[in-house]
Amino acid sequence: MSNYWNSFTRKLDPYVPGEQPKDRKYVKLNTNENPYPPSANVLAAIKDAANDQLRLYPDPNCDELRGKIADHFQLDAEQVFIGNGSDEVLAFSFMTFFSPENPVAFADITYSFYKVYANLCSLSPKIIPLNNDFTLPADAFCEPNGGVVIPNPNAPTGRGLPIESIKYILNANKDQVVIIDEAYIDFGGSTAVPLIKDYPNLLVVRTLSKYSSLAGIRVGFALGQKDLINGLNTVKNSFNSYTIDRLAGAGAIAAIDDDAYYRDMAQKIIATRERTIMQLNAIGFSVIPSQSNFIFASHKTAAAEVIFHALREHGVLVRYFNQPRIDNYLRITIGTDEEMDKLMEALKDILK
Repeated sequence: MSNYWNSFTRKLDPYVPGEQPKDRKYVKLNTNENPYPPSANVLAAIKDAANDQLRLYPDPNCDELRGKIADHFQLDAEQVFIGNGSDEVLAFSFMTFFSPENPVAFADITYSFYKVYANLCSLSPKIIPLNNDFTLPADAFCEPNGGVVIPNPNAPTGRGLPIESIKYILNANKDQVVIIDEAYIDFGGSTAVPLIKDYPNLLVVRTLSKYSSLAGIRVGFALGQKDLINGLNTVKNSFNSYTIDRLAGAGAIAAIDDDAYYRDMAQKIIATRERTIMQLNAIGFSVIPSQSNFIFASHKTAAAEVIFHALREHGVLVRYFNQPRIDNYLRITIGTDEEMDKLMEALKDILK
């Protein structure tokens, strides 16, 4: 720790991303990346944008991309905010809508960046335990708080939340912003976007990293009524007006246009997910019902940490969380059929 760091920086506990080892070739099932490539139209758009216009700043308002997203979701462009990945959008949201005076509510088992953001913004988190089956206790999010953040489906469990539960939480928190983080919604969940017209306190956050196979270009966005979007723009423009570069913008526009391609890829992932769950059940695993592109699994006799290290020796990476309540679970990204077959071969060898 540097002597030059200030006292605030010394207190930060940053997010730890999934490992990206380079010592050998792995079957990489640890970071929830889409196993299929971006559409050919997306790649062509990015290549076409790599021209002499790169000497110019990109559009700080991302007007063309905002228009595409607005049309796709049947919203107005003023209801769309663009950021450098949904992580940045979430960070701006914590800064914009939550205050140190009132605790922000999120689950004990959820995306671990929420706790990092709360710490970064000097917020007091109100940690709400999930039920024993990892379902979300909606009533607990209706008690007094300074705002709510819920991923739907949840990470790392993969469980989805019914729309009726989201409406219940929105109605109970009319004076606070409720953020629904829909990073994985296109793999089986029900989106809250249609609720935006009726709920001025709803902000839906999306990413192109998972469904659209574009984790490498970092584009995320938020959808909500104009007042919320204006607040996000105020914070963004106090940091960096040019969050999306020209290449990322071109790829994102093409991805929104080519949604049919991505729907097909999502259906392939869902089919592989269900097949993998059946195979895991057959060799002694219990798997939490998932509406995402990953599964959360625990073996009946073998410890998750032991399996995690053994899989790595077999050239397969999954995610292990050494945390209370989930330290006997593995989060496994759904890859191609061939990658999941390699996972199953490794698991059978380890478990025998």
